[in-house]
Amino acid sequence: MFPENFIVKKRIRSHVECSSKKRVLEQLGELLVSSEQKLTQDLVFDKLLERERLGTTALGYGIALPHARMAGVTEARGAFIQLCEGIDFGAVDRKPVDLAFALLVPEEATDEHLQLLAKLAAMFSNMELCESLRNAASSEDLLGLIEAWEKQVKVSTD
Repeated sequence: MFPENFIVKKRIRSHVECSSKKRVLEQLGELLVSSEQKLTQDLVFDKLLERERLGTTALGYGIALPHARMAGVTEARGAFIQLCEGIDFGAVDRKPVDLAFALLVPEEATDEHLQLLAKLAAMFSNMELCESLRNAASSEDLLGLIEAWEKQVKVSTD
């Protein structure tokens, strides 16, 4: 399960128009700071971009998981965007990214960071879910699909 308030409707956007990887990271940065007074979009964008420069966060199959650990963040949070059209993210499979989920965690949260990345990678390895996310009509629908996946995983692990 994801932590409480990890992903909420106000940090999800559907049908986003972006023309570059940098613009995707800017959009995700904007969403990630929406509930944190101490952070700015520029600081979060810089952290996401810094991580991206180490190597692409594209998983392949049109999915990217930009992520960063950051001072001033008190709890893990996620942001998700569904793009209208895929953009080059430097994926190994060369497929354009059209689903991007960003993760921001406290600077000292190394284990939590890795656990959340693993959960997100598992979620996005479900091709049926990814196809549903691509076809979702709204932010509400996107959140509903993610929550349904979480419930399904919880039931199967109990």
